[in-house]
Amino acid sequence: MKKYIVILTVAIIALAGCKRDFDAVNPNAPTIASFWKNETDATKGINAVYGTFYRTASLYSRWIYYHGILKSDEGFGSGGDGGLNNLMRFNQTNYNDGLTADTWQTLYVGVFRANQVIANVPNITMNETTKKRIIAEAKFLRALFYFNLTLYYGRPPLMLAPSQPKDVPRNATTTEAYAQVAKDLTEAIVDLPVSYPAVDLGRATRGAAYALLGKTYLQQRMYQQAADAFAYLVTGAGASTYTLTADYRDNFIITKENNSESIFEIQFNENVNENTDDDVNEGAINNTGTSIAQFFAPPGVGFSDGGARRWVVDEFLQERTVANAQDPRLAASFIFNNANPAGPTATIVYGQTFQSRYGNGPDANGVWFRKLLNDHWKNQEGFRSPNNYRLIRYADVLLMYAEALNGLNRTAEAYPYVDRVRQRAGLATLTAAKPGLNQAQFLTQLKHERVTELAGEGWRWADLQRWGDLSPALASRDADFTGFIVGKHEVYPIPQGDIDLNSNLTQNPKY
Repeated sequence: MKKYIVILTVAIIALAGCKRDFDAVNPNAPTIASFWKNETDATKGINAVYGTFYRTASLYSRWIYYHGILKSDEGFGSGGDGGLNNLMRFNQTNYNDGLTADTWQTLYVGVFRANQVIANVPNITMNETTKKRIIAEAKFLRALFYFNLTLYYGRPPLMLAPSQPKDVPRNATTTEAYAQVAKDLTEAIVDLPVSYPAVDLGRATRGAAYALLGKTYLQQRMYQQAADAFAYLVTGAGASTYTLTADYRDNFIITKENNSESIFEIQFNENVNENTDDDVNEGAINNTGTSIAQFFAPPGVGFSDGGARRWVVDEFLQERTVANAQDPRLAASFIFNNANPAGPTATIVYGQTFQSRYGNGPDANGVWFRKLLNDHWKNQEGFRSPNNYRLIRYADVLLMYAEALNGLNRTAEAYPYVDRVRQRAGLATLTAAKPGLNQAQFLTQLKHERVTELAGEGWRWADLQRWGDLSPALASRDADFTGFIVGKHEVYPIPQGDIDLNSNLTQNPKY
């Protein structure tokens, strides 16, 4: 049964990131000096770090999917949100725009909260195993926040202790930032458990730390280090912990959360009485659901602020299964006018067939991301979806392990891990379909495999960045890339407000 981490946001650590209100006093809340006294306080503190996920719409409640999905060539701003549409077209002129500045700020809120745990929990008299685990969780979460800061902003300042009002940290280099992510994860691995009882599902595990560590190294094309990290999950001690689910669709539906393929997922809950999209307003009922489904759902159901590019659909149609059927991952990944041989009932859109809902109207050729939606269990959306987001799946790890092995020119050894992913989808193994690929050819094939397996899950931007494929050439399949400037748009601008407050902080190139 699904169980959520209780988010007990501690006022002393619910502070804005990279701002000058760190010393603000809330008369209704304990102070830093008075709070960290016992194991209960330590648990509340680490829960508040997880609570950053839901703090505002700027992270896993909504906007992180804009950054990872819509900003890539998979998607685009398809609705009436002018600010979002401009950002996706690489036409941002306001460097304090909320879509980028608030994500930066909330990530630093997470860093600040994690720093409080790491600095204060060691001094608490409590069970030593629990103490070490809580500190390790905080290091994992700080690593996740800094991974996103580095991926999307390039040169974030490293703040590794509780912040003070007069702190003016300099930009870290991208290499320095990723090195800190790797350091935190390496240290966390030692004290994180392999699994948790049901009451604590959603907390960071050893496998999650190894997976994120591998991602961190792979993003830098450090193939040996990446392969070593992934090996724990694929061929090492952690290999028995995870497996691909028999049904691909199980990774996106509410009844199959925290399954055998899930390595780390963001836990969401539906509070029918919530009246805010975040947990900032202490006087309101907090929302631990996600609103992304409301914004990604097609017209007539949601706001349709984010659409998918048609080329992604075509990618799935390049191959058929060994039973001569359509790749089942296509229907699981997208809503569109699908000529599915299974018939109209296989293309139901929130209780109606696609044709009956959209006919030959303006949305007849639309394509919408499906994995984050709730059409599998209800006919409408809202602002508090309880469907968990599977941040890291085992299939992703298998493909990344294959990429790392191929990067080491061990291409023949990489084939079996791609085969496992393809076989689950009913496709012929790559070993049978395309034997003997050289290193470059295998990478080209792997790019295809990552689209068909992971489309709409938020990793496409990281993939394109890692492969060096971000360029105006992508405009051939995503018109938004017409405005892409090499050497600039690989990362977002650092919020101008933070630069104005910190003389040691410099703006990213060409902004």
